[in-house]
Amino acid sequence: MHTLENLTIIWMGVLLAHFMARATRLTPVLFYLFMGAVYVNTGLLPVEPGEFIRVFAEVGIILIMFALGFEESTDNFVTGLKRSWGIAFFGGVSPFLTAYLLALYFWGDGNMALVVGLAMAATAVSLTLMSLKSEGLNKTPAATGIMTSALLDDIASLAMVAIIIPIASGAAAVGIASVGFIVIKALGFFAVVTVLSMWVLPTEAKGPLYFIPGLGRFGISHIFALTRGQRTLVILIFVMLVAICSHALGLHPAIGAYMAGLILREEYFRNAPTAIAGVEENGDAPEDFKSIKRLIDNVAFVWIGPVFFVDLGAKIIFDWDLLVSVVPFVVALTSTLIVVQILSAGLAARYTGGFNFQESVMIGLGMLGRAELAFVVMNIAYVQNDILNDAAFYTLMVTAFFMNISVPLGIRLWKPYFVKK
Repeated sequence: MHTLENLTIIWMGVLLAHFMARATRLTPVLFYLFMGAVYVNTGLLPVEPGEFIRVFAEVGIILIMFALGFEESTDNFVTGLKRSWGIAFFGGVSPFLTAYLLALYFWGDGNMALVVGLAMAATAVSLTLMSLKSEGLNKTPAATGIMTSALLDDIASLAMVAIIIPIASGAAAVGIASVGFIVIKALGFFAVVTVLSMWVLPTEAKGPLYFIPGLGRFGISHIFALTRGQRTLVILIFVMLVAICSHALGLHPAIGAYMAGLILREEYFRNAPTAIAGVEENGDAPEDFKSIKRLIDNVAFVWIGPVFFVDLGAKIIFDWDLLVSVVPFVVALTSTLIVVQILSAGLAARYTGGFNFQESVMIGLGMLGRAELAFVVMNIAYVQNDILNDAAFYTLMVTAFFMNISVPLGIRLWKPYFVKK
């Protein structure tokens, strides 16, 4: 019962967050984070949420990322990937160097500074895309640029985790072979997604599978024709399988969920065969697609997905004496990172990606969030390896919190100028 009580409290906070967002005309994500911090520091939620809430939150972020990918066009994503290499590079290297140098100045420990830089290098893409969706901007080229560059950042950051954590903890030196293996696994995942998109999902395979008896003319549309009453379940199974594959190959499961949504197309519903096993579509496939999409959006953005953000806000535990002592560090790190991140990502978007001024500023603002990977790094460095001291850990936690808050606020404030152009 204890876990059910916690979930009920979280859902009540989600509902309250919606009311506050409506009253202030801000994105609900901001208030999800706020409610999580309030809950854990007032004792309404435990410091350790428990396995049930942790898994529930993990499912939430997977569904959010799938729903966002489900809305995106594959062609737009590929085009955005070509334009985003500079944003990913400069938008990742600049905050890493900034955080590293500031941490080295604050605490004089090179290993600690490496971890601080790593924690502040990766962008929280789910937070940004959720904020963009709240403002109706999630289908813009800027949103695609943020997603693709953050995806590249994620891959690079995972490789850096494999290099920096063993060095900072004093473990055995990391060789080129182990880092190369991580990169190969990441590339392997995208190869799997490509095979699914080109040769498995389409109704008629166009690649090597075409010559396999029984598979050459069998695709996802045929499965939809056979399972008309369970299409949502089929889609969710597919998403979870791709997410599991993503995790097995070293990426966050949410990245796999986004890619699963990206490669599922409306025509797979619309073009389901009409004469398989005696099933007839009766022309209702497009409406079926819309109803499934509405259901997934409701689950992802209303009652499961928000649990992830409330749980994320609950990572902030207020130790007042320690918090007061790290205020100078937090102010310096947060303000400097915000300026450097907006400038580096924005200028890269403008001059390497060809985005206009309004889009470039929006991309810079969208790259401010720090969430999943940042907290993973903090957990490894502080809890598992004792690399960070208490001051550094709290500085990172509070800095990440304020940077996350700056994302929906920045997007909200810049929206009038963005939409005007």
